[in-house]
Amino acid sequence: MDRRTLLKQLAAIPFLARLWPDRFALAQGAHPAKASFHRVRPGDPAWPSAASWQKLKQQVNGNLIPVDFPLAACESASSGASCQDVLKNLDNPFYIGDTPGLTQTLGWANAWTTKPSIYAVAAKSADDIAAAVNFARENRLRLVVKGGGHSYQGTSNAADSLLVWTRHMNDITLHDAFVPQGCTGVPPQPAVTVGAGTIWLHAYDAVTTKAGRYVQGGGCTTVGVAGLIQSGGFGSFSKHYGTAAAGLLEAEVVTADGQIRIANACTNPDIFWALKGGGGGSFGAVSKLTLRVRELPEFVGGAFFTVTAASDSVYRRLLDQFVGFYSTTLFNDHWGETVHLRRNNSVEISLVSYGLSTEQAKKTWQPFLDWLARAPTDYTLKSAPIIMGIPARNWWNPEWWEQQHLSVFVADPRPGAPHGDVWWSGDGGQVGQFLYAFESLWLPASLLKDDSRAQLVNALFAASRHWHVELHFNKGLAGASGEAIAATRDTATNPALLDAFALTIIASGEGHAYPGLHGHEPDLAAARKESDAVAKSMNELRKLAPNGGAYVSESNFFERDWQQAYWGSNYPTLRAVKAKYDPDGLFFVHHGVGSEDWSPDGFTRLTGT
Repeated sequence: MDRRTLLKQLAAIPFLARLWPDRFALAQGAHPAKASFHRVRPGDPAWPSAASWQKLKQQVNGNLIPVDFPLAACESASSGASCQDVLKNLDNPFYIGDTPGLTQTLGWANAWTTKPSIYAVAAKSADDIAAAVNFARENRLRLVVKGGGHSYQGTSNAADSLLVWTRHMNDITLHDAFVPQGCTGVPPQPAVTVGAGTIWLHAYDAVTTKAGRYVQGGGCTTVGVAGLIQSGGFGSFSKHYGTAAAGLLEAEVVTADGQIRIANACTNPDIFWALKGGGGGSFGAVSKLTLRVRELPEFVGGAFFTVTAASDSVYRRLLDQFVGFYSTTLFNDHWGETVHLRRNNSVEISLVSYGLSTEQAKKTWQPFLDWLARAPTDYTLKSAPIIMGIPARNWWNPEWWEQQHLSVFVADPRPGAPHGDVWWSGDGGQVGQFLYAFESLWLPASLLKDDSRAQLVNALFAASRHWHVELHFNKGLAGASGEAIAATRDTATNPALLDAFALTIIASGEGHAYPGLHGHEPDLAAARKESDAVAKSMNELRKLAPNGGAYVSESNFFERDWQQAYWGSNYPTLRAVKAKYDPDGLFFVHHGVGSEDWSPDGFTRLTGT
């Protein structure tokens, strides 16, 4: 019995319904009626006066700044020096992260475009965040929270808003023996506390490169720690360690009433649970997080190669061989990351391994490579496979990779940039992108069984005829360690991920495009065509997993039944937590918990909700 069904049955008991009327009403889909409410915009009579803004600036120690929009330099022409400088830097995630008026994704066709806030509180402390929250609440302002700014759905920006910008809250502290506040009798354990503006590269540098341990985070180096935790969060080794959210031990969060709260399993456990995958920016503004630190294996590595089939028929045979090989050999906590199925009949292997030496990894893949070698006219390798295991401590160490003469990282090229600020070269396409379409779907492990495998292969082949298909094996936890499953089960993310062997992602877009950007207007005709192809491709897989669910951070802006897709049976409880800590909806994000009560721009509460 799921949580929704249980609460509905309990709500029929009058005594319990009197004890918790709000919770049971929410569980049944009813919400207290509220009067219409409108947030204010610049030019409205209620917009704060200059004196009011000055008072806020004093409260935050001068850290209130007007927000510029760098792309404005290109509105009339793209040939000017200022515009050329912006366009050059749109390839650089560190430049975008350091610019409060930009987000890494510039927009989505017919959905949203990045827009600057009016002012930003460049927060240095939880007190700064609390001052911004109080000011927004008291003045009926639209409030936005941004750390890394990686949201595909534009949840970390809004025009005419006040921005809480946590980029400068990036302190990192390692603990040998951490005990969450109020948790008496709990054994101490290794942990790391990070500020809300910390990116994963810097967390890995402190915990892994320097300290020789591991903290579960994201694969992309410039993603913000706080945003990833709140969305659930997958990294290359999720099948061994579980999601990033599962490793959260404690959070400091500013709630809508301006209170700075500690949240852990013993203190404010309800919002603590909601922060573990309930969606970023929905329940409060996180100021710092403490995460579990784990043992590091001796080796991590991967397998990287591309094989192309000579015809459709042998491509289908290749898919069948790979799916069978995955289910018998790779379906465990040693292998994660991505396989791309291309429309040109190629399979691109980009898998990362946990705990395997080079010899062990090569032995794992030899049967598959032998199978390919037996049909040289049918299958062609683009280049020799790279299969390796390296010392795990060096995985995020750019200096080590340079010593191996392997160009896997791109360094921040700006003069004076901190040494070691790098991103994986394969992530470059995400920087400054404009999306046409993006869909995700968890595929249940039952599809790997012998009696279902042919259906899965046929669906993958059919999907690849419409568009490119990505299988992210680290973003489905079936096959994971028991500890990873147990820890992730105690998060707010859709439980469907626990039974999924992979998350399928099918997406389309272009780089450096923005409406009104001279010479770089989005190709809306291509957007319509490719969006249709993406939908047709995913529909082939939805036939096998119609209720598979989607990952909140990587999903369709127009996701249908998003509450169920993102959180499944957890949604009613998330709604109750939202009602408790943010009853007036100060924290609004697109398709976030409680957003159904508001207009799409978050400025008007809908009457009767």
